[in-house]
Amino acid sequence: MPFRLEQLRYFVAVAEDGQFTRAARNLHVAQPALSQAISHLECELGVELLTRHARGVTPTPAGDVFLTKARVALAATKDAAMTARSLARAAAGTVEFGFLGLPPMTDAPHLFSAFADEHPDAELSFRGLPYPRGSLASWLADVDVALCHSPTPDPEVQVFPLWAEKRFVVAATNHPLARRSELGIEDVLDATYVGSHPGVDPIWAGFWTLDDHRGGPAPNVTADRTLTLAATISNVASGRAITTVAACQAAIVGQLVTGVVTIPLSDANPAVLSLLWRRDVQNPLVRSLAAVAKQLIEGDDGGRMPAPRRDQRLRAVP
Repeated sequence: MPFRLEQLRYFVAVAEDGQFTRAARNLHVAQPALSQAISHLECELGVELLTRHARGVTPTPAGDVFLTKARVALAATKDAAMTARSLARAAAGTVEFGFLGLPPMTDAPHLFSAFADEHPDAELSFRGLPYPRGSLASWLADVDVALCHSPTPDPEVQVFPLWAEKRFVVAATNHPLARRSELGIEDVLDATYVGSHPGVDPIWAGFWTLDDHRGGPAPNVTADRTLTLAATISNVASGRAITTVAACQAAIVGQLVTGVVTIPLSDANPAVLSLLWRRDVQNPLVRSLAAVAKQLIEGDDGGRMPAPRRDQRLRAVP
């Protein structure tokens, strides 16, 4: 192969970010080194992959074709490494548990206490994840299992819905909506929302900007390129835009973040909290965790599940 995987990774990052400066920052490499690596890749391939212009870069027609292949190659390499790590964790009796934003004990504390009772020798290791990028399966490559609200379906991923929760609007205290005690869909469809990174799954990101009610992308989105809940809430606090979150997240954000308020969205489709894992995961403890979750949802938990927070939980999802 005339090029290295590192060159592919660099190329994909630049093509997705649209700028050498931003891609270099995200990759933690010097911009001159990144530019040189891409130039060497183009020279080795004998074709121009990126068109340089004043605002940044865009893939050439050949670059678009190569970008698709590069993503496949990187995904295959990542899958192989993921399988090896999963096998090692299974042998050690460890589960790598992924979560978005707030610690998972916030979303489902009873799940972890019940699992610890069933498997006292198992070890849970927690990993904070950025917003889902690419496919759901690729997003899960570094963990065995994860919690996520309303994930986009993926044939390579097993999704076990736990329960549905109300959605809340998060707004700055000086935002025009901040004094409202409750909001409806019509109140916020045309509001300005915090933008997410273009690589974030558009269906998942669109759920939080109410695309499921609007039938299309939000008309007003900031130029922010957020990849985490913390970054999104920080931009909300600036007063320029709003976002929506699930009820369990709203409860913590409202308590811990100054300068923002959380307002129930009365008629929005609920956010479904789900346990999810890749179908090819090699760790048997993942199935054990899912079995514990099933017991909790069906009420066969020996009395270990505390009373749900009725202001947040709408219904169990079969």
